[in-house]
Amino acid sequence: MYAVIKTGGKQYKVAQGDTLKIETLTADVGSTVSFDEVLLVANGEQITVGAPLVSGGAVKAEVLSHGRGDKIRIVKHRRRKHYHKEQGHRQNFTEVKITEIVGA
Repeated sequence: MYAVIKTGGKQYKVAQGDTLKIETLTADVGSTVSFDEVLLVANGEQITVGAPLVSGGAVKAEVLSHGRGDKIRIVKHRRRKHYHKEQGHRQNFTEVKITEIVGA
């Protein structure tokens, strides 16, 4: 059984027991969060597609940790113009473990 959920402006295909890094959530470590924006639920051969959301569908997850991703380097350079600019960025994330998928 798997589902497609939407959180943080992105879509994720999740199954029970999966761990994934998503955009930062305001939840404490060890707490349970519920994702109500379920776009698709599949149980074997039976597939339920929402229009746009599956009514009654929910995915429950446990918050494992909060953190920051690897540093991304941004380099801008113009040859022969004495222009060189470097910038770095680290994106915050929340790591969750999928505990339950509730279909319609």
